[in-house]
Amino acid sequence: MDVIDGLRAFVATVETGSFTGGAERLGISNRLTSKYVAELETRLGARLIQRTTRRLGLTPAGADLLARAPALLDDLDEMLAAVTEDTHGFRGTLRISAPVTFGEIYVMDLLSRFAAPHPDLTIDLRLDDRYADLAADGIDLAFRIGTTAISSLKRARMGEITSVVVAAPAYLAQHPAPVRPEDLRDHLCIADTNRADPRHWTLVRDGTPVSVTVPTRFLVNSARVARDLAVAGKGVAFCPSFVLGDDLAAGRLVRLFPDHAPIRLPVSAVYLEGRTLPRKLRALIDFARADYPGAGLGTVPPP
Repeated sequence: MDVIDGLRAFVATVETGSFTGGAERLGISNRLTSKYVAELETRLGARLIQRTTRRLGLTPAGADLLARAPALLDDLDEMLAAVTEDTHGFRGTLRISAPVTFGEIYVMDLLSRFAAPHPDLTIDLRLDDRYADLAADGIDLAFRIGTTAISSLKRARMGEITSVVVAAPAYLAQHPAPVRPEDLRDHLCIADTNRADPRHWTLVRDGTPVSVTVPTRFLVNSARVARDLAVAGKGVAFCPSFVLGDDLAAGRLVRLFPDHAPIRLPVSAVYLEGRTLPRKLRALIDFARADYPGAGLGTVPPP
């Protein structure tokens, strides 16, 4: 057994919490992962993992090795990558997580453009509106909207997302247009349940946040579907600007409360603390940060 294979199997098993998870991350069989770890223990003459029927636990020797092995493997990968990437471009796999609609509208195209000059680079994009566990799922980088207080993650801020309240002309022809956010209590509202508090919409009036509890006709877990329902005249929606496209300019939707500023949410690329970033991951972060301001996704549409 190559000791590097053993170290990779050990780290993947511990970080995912199981031999099955480690095997999935490495792309090998469960049996081979277990064999690599056992052979590593034999070579070191020390038990690294306590195996029980319910869970895996680290021995003191295993904890000591885990504190050192990830950095060693990262340095090795970095060294090998530096030899090949200068000539052949980036290679290997980048596992990326992103919210569904934001991923479909923006991240997919971003990654396509980033990968274009690197034919040996594989992009594994996983779209989910739930926050992925980067360590357990083997995620290299996650694009996230909003803030999280997770100490194990580092954050590279890209920009921000704004949302606006919109309705279709057909809906406004049948319902008096709300003048103040408080008037939304008398309207049919479409709530995006991916928001932290979907029934409470917050705008800023004269520098002061104004939060309104809205009645909901539709609850949907997709910003794009909320936008589609609004275009169809089914109610008032609070939509992130990246799903609107040219709806406002084309007159399919009308922005309500143009004198109120929306709450702004940060857009960030997050990755695990304490790990050396591979060159391809550093390059992707730099590419995303430079690209995002030009994408027009975070701008407030004109009234």
